[in-house]
Amino acid sequence: MDTELLKINARVVSDILIRFLSEEIKKIGVKRGILGLSGGVDSSVVACLLARALGPENVYALIMPYRLSNPESRAHAEMLARQLKINYFVRDISPMVDAFFAEESEADQVRRGNKMARERMCLLYDYSAKYQALVIGTSNKTELLLGYGTIHGDLASAINPIGDLYKTHIWQLAEYLGVPREIIDKPPSADLWVGQTDEQELGYTYQEIDRLLYYMVDLRYSNEMLLELGYTPQTINDIYRRMQKSQFKRRPPVIAKVSYRTINQDYRYSRDWGF
Repeated sequence: MDTELLKINARVVSDILIRFLSEEIKKIGVKRGILGLSGGVDSSVVACLLARALGPENVYALIMPYRLSNPESRAHAEMLARQLKINYFVRDISPMVDAFFAEESEADQVRRGNKMARERMCLLYDYSAKYQALVIGTSNKTELLLGYGTIHGDLASAINPIGDLYKTHIWQLAEYLGVPREIIDKPPSADLWVGQTDEQELGYTYQEIDRLLYYMVDLRYSNEMLLELGYTPQTINDIYRRMQKSQFKRRPPVIAKVSYRTINQDYRYSRDWGF
């Protein structure tokens, strides 16, 4: 397969995203941004972009470990925050999550992971109000297409600068932006339970998924063309099903149409008007 398929000009993309963040945040009428800083490469890239777009003094990061989280995650998040000189706070979500499941001891890892993700977003929106800072998303295109995230949890945000970049692109941006090597090189993980890694849970490496998604989504290859490239029917169908089943996560709630102009169907107010 073509090694240049997912190659980007990191400098150009970085400049575009920095300008995007600066302009979109100002349009909304605020000057600060806040994000959840996990110690992973996605949130690290967004933090770097925000610091350049708004100035470090206008960037707020929340580091939100759970008692079973890998201590390395917090250490890497704090390291990056200090490197960027952004404002950061550490809030342990263990008391809130454990209190919720005190009478739900049978809850599985998925339920507990969803609660952790939503608890973190709850804290982010509270701090957003406290510091008048817009919540900035950290979900990449691979995660969004596969539905690999928690709705109203890590998928929530006001704006998302990296939602059109595959994970493969994020690693390239991280190199360009000077994200610490320790963060770039470690296996990606949502860190929702001990030993979890993204690629183990998905069943594919990000390089494998990103190439297939690029052919499917960006180049619009048919199944026949994908089979000619060597992909198996099982893999093609698996990725298609993941995208189809997670479509509800990528769109606003569907509104039943009973009027002439229904929000998000016939009527889309441009927030650029009047600015």
